[in-house]
Amino acid sequence: MNVTMLLADSAQVAEGKLYILGGGWSLSGPEPVPSAVAIKVEVDTHEFDRVHHWELFLEDADGQLVQFDSPEGPQTIEIRGDFSASAPEGVPAGTPVDVPIAVNLGPIPLNANSRFIWRLVIDGESLAGATASFTTRPLPAIL
Repeated sequence: MNVTMLLADSAQVAEGKLYILGGGWSLSGPEPVPSAVAIKVEVDTHEFDRVHHWELFLEDADGQLVQFDSPEGPQTIEIRGDFSASAPEGVPAGTPVDVPIAVNLGPIPLNANSRFIWRLVIDGESLAGATASFTTRPLPAIL
């Protein structure tokens, strides 16, 4: 499998395609804003016709899961799902299939002037291209 990830303001999947609004950024904030992770998974033919499990994690610059306090205690941001792909009719044998995934998020309160990474794991494996990193701007100077 090959993975391509892109940060965006918003994303959706329709008719097998990714529709991306405000995509391709790597600076955010410092105030919390809605965002999305647009993901394209290219599934090779030997991986067809079975369920693949994906997990998306938000990590800090040290590779630690970002945690937030909640009434239930510390929580991490972890999103999970499943997908499968089959050979489309009428295409040459060996043609991979693209699976689009759009993950939209509400405003996340992150530390200013910090680096973060969205990491995608498929079937328990970290793949090349399966990260999207960004930095939050510093807080404005108070005069």
